[in-house]
Amino acid sequence: MGVDEVRKYMEAAMGKLSAARAQELARSMTKGEGREQVTKTAKDLREWSTKNRERLTDLIRSEVRSQMKTFGVASRDDVDALRKRVRDLERARAGVRTTKRSTAKRAAPKKKSTKPATGSES
Repeated sequence: MGVDEVRKYMEAAMGKLSAARAQELARSMTKGEGREQVTKTAKDLREWSTKNRERLTDLIRSEVRSQMKTFGVASRDDVDALRKRVRDLERARAGVRTTKRSTAKRAAPKKKSTKPATGSES
């Protein structure tokens, strides 16, 4: 097995393997085999490629999550939960303000005296 063949298999494992590319790889792997064997090998290669791509994606996501947590970066879920909490608190505060304003008694304004002040009472 040459380096080029190994590279093709690695690319198939990490990338999205098309049906045509799977057929080509299967033919190179099953030299002298019948058409059914080539088709089965191509199908197996595509399944293998898809599983490996999913595993690699999961591994990368897990590592990114871990690194973000290490750096103290909040996740989207954390931010969304905080936004919801702030909205709830703002609504509750707005409800308290409305209730206080509508039930509070207003003091009657003081009337100014129209009589002139006399300082001659003695």
